[in-house]
Amino acid sequence: MAGFRALAREVRNPRNTIALRRTSLRKCLERFAPYGHRATWQHLCARAGLSPDDRAPDPELLISALEELEEAREVWLAYEVEFAGRRRREKHDGIRQPSAVDDWHRNTWGGCDIVPCASPTLFPSARLAEVLRRMITAMESGPGDACPVCSQERIEWRTDLERYPLAGPVCTDCGIVVPVPVLTAGALAATRRYAYAARYAAV
Repeated sequence: MAGFRALAREVRNPRNTIALRRTSLRKCLERFAPYGHRATWQHLCARAGLSPDDRAPDPELLISALEELEEAREVWLAYEVEFAGRRRREKHDGIRQPSAVDDWHRNTWGGCDIVPCASPTLFPSARLAEVLRRMITAMESGPGDACPVCSQERIEWRTDLERYPLAGPVCTDCGIVVPVPVLTAGALAATRRYAYAARYAAV
């Protein structure tokens, strides 16, 4: 099975058919997809100017999408190195109890669903790398009252999510499933009030 870098080379290879290059980019998302496969694909297409269903896209647009994905992957790999170093130091110092950051990191599946989106059609507008930086900063700086990605407070508690977590707070502006540890107790309580108010208004 080809790794991310080998697939990226196939995307860049001008001797490959455009269909193969597109397929290789899609396969890159099997190795690294911060929003989940479908939402990450939709995000990359929107930012690069690609049509998600175009089977013969402009090669330059494919490269643009790949470069954004690679930039985000470098941010994540650097964080993983830093994370591993911190855990080694903590274990050396006798700190064995996992933290909220550890729990979040354990559920990122090696680079997939780092910042899962509840819907593949609603995702942050910022570059993937910037979104990852914001989320990492939020996880390491402690709970707040707003979405760590877009800074909005319109967050709704959802119980109908399709992947892990099956329930949780979802930002109604940028669409991410907000990790519970980055929200204060007051903000979490507000997510449930927001959900109830939205359902009542829809009746």
